[in-house]
Amino acid sequence: MADILLSEAEKTFIVHGVQDDLRVDGRSCTDYRHFRLETDVVSSANGSARVRLGKTDVLVGVKADITVPAWKTPDQGGLQFFVDCSANAAPEFEGRGGEDMARDISSTLARAYSSAKCQKMLKSLCLIPRVHCWVLYIDILILECGGNLYDAASVAVKAALYNTKIPVVTASSTDGDKPELELSDDPYDCRRLDVLSIPCVVTISKIGYGHVVDASMEEEACCLATLITAVTADGNLTAVKKSKGGSLHPESIYEMLETCQQVGMKVHAVLMEKLREEEEHQQMAMGSQHKAKGFL
Repeated sequence: MADILLSEAEKTFIVHGVQDDLRVDGRSCTDYRHFRLETDVVSSANGSARVRLGKTDVLVGVKADITVPAWKTPDQGGLQFFVDCSANAAPEFEGRGGEDMARDISSTLARAYSSAKCQKMLKSLCLIPRVHCWVLYIDILILECGGNLYDAASVAVKAALYNTKIPVVTASSTDGDKPELELSDDPYDCRRLDVLSIPCVVTISKIGYGHVVDASMEEEACCLATLITAVTADGNLTAVKKSKGGSLHPESIYEMLETCQQVGMKVHAVLMEKLREEEEHQQMAMGSQHKAKGFL
């Protein structure tokens, strides 16, 4: 992302505010901006979610298909991430400007979901080992960029996977060696995914002598270095990546990772609570239009 233009006085004001644990918008260094979450927004997808974090707007759709398991993981399904940065999201995304950011977000999510913590969900996608499995195509559309794309995208992906409904498939034996798959005739005969172990991305930025989560565009312009971490609900780190050109002291890295673990557990707890509330609201609404849930 290209940095926005700030004067030296504005940068000094932001840096001093971070040192005093009082940011420009009134948040503390470990506070997120207000999330706005809505699920089941794309009728043609198996699961979908839309998340708005400040001015950042992300839409995610999940489509399920049956394929052959990879030879390295014969008893697991697969996840494939596709990210598209809309040209209207930010000026630097015009033309092919958003391709680098899209590849970076896609590779970060793929790395976070390839950890051992996600194997339980991936194994549940396997139908017949070495023969058939479900693969989930996760399409991420960046509608608007207002900073902290990684966190917003990961929250939207987890919400979309929570909302995903996979048809029930049974394997029937035949005279030949290859079994046949039978799909249930009932469109409501579906199963859900266990997303409790799925990580969320927490991005923490070093500004001056302090560090903040969920940096705004103005704070990103003052950032020396950034750690992009994937944190599970129990506080385990599944991926860590450094961006920006500045250096970090080992002590600062330890403090930043500890903050990411604490904030990540809080995000998971509140997100799952709001997802359950959203699902209950959808069931009570009986197909009528429902209000979006906000948290943090």
